[in-house]
Amino acid sequence: MEEKRLFGIVITVALLLCIPLIAMQFTAEVNWTLSDFVVAGILLLGTGLLCEFVMRKATKTGQRIGIIAVILAVLFLIWAELAVGLFGTPFAGS
Repeated sequence: MEEKRLFGIVITVALLLCIPLIAMQFTAEVNWTLSDFVVAGILLLGTGLLCEFVMRKATKTGQRIGIIAVILAVLFLIWAELAVGLFGTPFAGS
């Protein structure tokens, strides 16, 4: 069962990364470089594996939900910062 979830995480990351790859074929507004795909892959895979780790280690449902909610919030904040420079850090190119 655990191998199936890990396989599911990897497949989900690959499918999510296919979205901008396909969009780049149809519009010039999506312009990702190799480094964009690498960073997005690391963020998504790291988040998925971290959530899987929490699912394995946390015993109470409330703890699981809370910790995973924090992990996802951090992912979205990092993603927004890298995309549009929400906080103006050097990571966003500001």
